[in-house]
Amino acid sequence: MSVTDMALLHADGDSVRLSMSVQEMSIKGEEPPPQYIVKESKFGAIESSPELGQIPTIDVSLFSPSSIHTKEAEIELNKLKIALSSSGCIQAVGHGISSSFLDKVREAATQFFELPVEDKEKYSRAVHGGSEGYGNDVIVSEKQVLDWSYRLTLRVFPEDQRRLNLWPENPNDFGEVVHEYATKVKFMMGVLFKAMAKSLNLEENSFSDKLLGERALMQARFNFYPPCSRSDKVLGVKPHTDRSGVTVLLQDKEVEGLQVLVDDKWVRVPIVPHAIVVNLGDQMQIMSNGIFKSPMHRVVTNPERMRLSVALFNEPDPDTEIAPVESLIDHETRPRVYRTVKNYGHINYECYQRGEIALETVKI
Repeated sequence: MSVTDMALLHADGDSVRLSMSVQEMSIKGEEPPPQYIVKESKFGAIESSPELGQIPTIDVSLFSPSSIHTKEAEIELNKLKIALSSSGCIQAVGHGISSSFLDKVREAATQFFELPVEDKEKYSRAVHGGSEGYGNDVIVSEKQVLDWSYRLTLRVFPEDQRRLNLWPENPNDFGEVVHEYATKVKFMMGVLFKAMAKSLNLEENSFSDKLLGERALMQARFNFYPPCSRSDKVLGVKPHTDRSGVTVLLQDKEVEGLQVLVDDKWVRVPIVPHAIVVNLGDQMQIMSNGIFKSPMHRVVTNPERMRLSVALFNEPDPDTEIAPVESLIDHETRPRVYRTVKNYGHINYECYQRGEIALETVKI
């Protein structure tokens, strides 16, 4: 049995193994077993075609030092504030990353996922331990609904925390491409964090001091969603909010799948040429004292086509305390919403597996 086969743990310590991986089930056109079937959900059913969401497109280049004081930048800052206070999600353009390089990132990920199973499993989480590496869901509960996907997760920053034995050697430029892409995205995040602060009339480093400090974390997750014969019953990723400060997502060029909950309705996030999706995570909602929103989102499967995406998650070092920015607290008009927390990522992970909303557990 391959190392990516999974076991469901029972209270008595016994386990039941799933006989096939997601990849094998997809290739054979097998019906997903019960562990993958989405039951009744307080976040709504899987819809065949929800409406297309109006996710604002924001030109990040207007937030550069040479442009930030222009009238155009002022308009764009207001758009940014409105978007992040409502859907918590934008389509970023003007980010300075060429379309050809974005294609190169997608191609490196595609080439890895196309490797034979035994080659991918050299980087398996099950072999190396920990949360990084290649594989499916980590099973923490027999009641857990499993995602129809498999992933490669890598720590990118700080560089001295990289587990290079988990970085694929094939394709041979994989590490170089990932490093360059993460470096470019980190620069874009810095520009956005200053713009977010400016939109709220804060000191420009109010967010970046915590979220882009020397020991701040950046995790890359390469997501592969094979076709599923029951896309009406199975999700690529269950509804959740991100534990991050901010998440940057490079979508598939052709196949949609990401959906965001806006005003209690699921909407599709469209594919915009050359754009990178940016959505806020819980830690930004905490730091903004609830002004900015961490959106609930999910990924649906496709009955006929595979889908690929590349996500970069940014968050503070686990030992860094985060709290609402003091100047966003007003005891009369906007009381403090969240308590000071440390290692929020762990809180979020535990709540996610229990089906709880992590932000609710850290409210005052």
